[in-house]
Amino acid sequence: MNPAAGTALAVLLSLVSAAGYALAAVAQSRLAAASPAAPDGRGALRALLARGQWWWAVGLNAAGALAHVAALHYGPLTLVQPLGALTLVAALPLGAYLARRRVTRTEWRGALWTLGGLVGLVAVTGPTAPGEALSLREALIVAAATALLIAVLASGRLHGREQRAAGGPAGRSLGHATASGIASGVASALTQTLTAALALDLPGAEPSWWQTALLAVLISGFATGGLLLSQAAYRGGLAAPLAVVNLSNPAAAAVIGVALLGETFRAGAWGWLVAAGASLVAARGVVLLTKGGAPEAATDPGAVASAPAAEALPMPTPRLSELPDLPNLATRSGLPDLPTRSGLPGLPDLPSLPDLPGLRDLPGLTTSDGEPAPAPVAG
Repeated sequence: MNPAAGTALAVLLSLVSAAGYALAAVAQSRLAAASPAAPDGRGALRALLARGQWWWAVGLNAAGALAHVAALHYGPLTLVQPLGALTLVAALPLGAYLARRRVTRTEWRGALWTLGGLVGLVAVTGPTAPGEALSLREALIVAAATALLIAVLASGRLHGREQRAAGGPAGRSLGHATASGIASGVASALTQTLTAALALDLPGAEPSWWQTALLAVLISGFATGGLLLSQAAYRGGLAAPLAVVNLSNPAAAAVIGVALLGETFRAGAWGWLVAAGASLVAARGVVLLTKGGAPEAATDPGAVASAPAAEALPMPTPRLSELPDLPNLATRSGLPDLPTRSGLPGLPDLPSLPDLPGLRDLPGLTTSDGEPAPAPVAG
């Protein structure tokens, strides 16, 4: 295949990958919105696995990953990775359409800021030449450190104070999104190590079968954990968690490359400056996306403002003179007169209260003749 055709095929596969990831993100977001808030644990996981929509999202994520790998086979990383950032741009209007609303200006601005920062990060990260894979010892160290970091992020300890100050769910959602992106990035790095192990190209001694199997188990664990963490993140919305996932994934890969594989940013010191600026731009975009969902949930300001006033108004109390004449109510309404107690068949006449023993001496009661009973005189 000639280079032009390969580049065109890489672009097409990258767009297919972005569409698959976008559809999966929208499906997960709608599933999170439709699912009742349930405590974390086996019960919540069992309920999630029983939903058909969840498995559709898993299939779309797998299709997006396969298309991404195929695109990397036909095109360079510098072309494929920036096109993968279109996931956010595709998911934002698609999610708004399914929710029957319009994308707000704040959301569009946040998406553009995030996209610009993400493209800037991808442009300067990665090796200028193909890098080496992690050794088995380095892979295990990375896996252990990542598991601890994910546990802290998922528990919310790093941002618990911010949650209590700002109202909570948004910070926890972004923490889950960060953990999801890190898990996916580490799974990619371990996949590269597994590929080198299968090709017997790992640094050091040749790995045994159980070491290769251990790498496969770790990759499966981090990939599954990243998917479940993203599902938890989408309880806080779609745009902001998706942006954080797309940012933390290449960031985790860049940290592994710089710290363990001897990689560096392209363009030397200028690359570090570009990466820092791109990170700030992307962070600004995430903040805008976090705030962008507020207008869609708001209602008419006038109606909201008048609601407390309406609740404060007292209910009108009718005057006694305005009440209808109760004895004549049946005659006015055309209803027949109800039978009295003595007119009901099968019921004996009950004695009046003063005729009952022990009640004649109580003050305020009338006698059987209708006259008031005399009040007892003290002493």
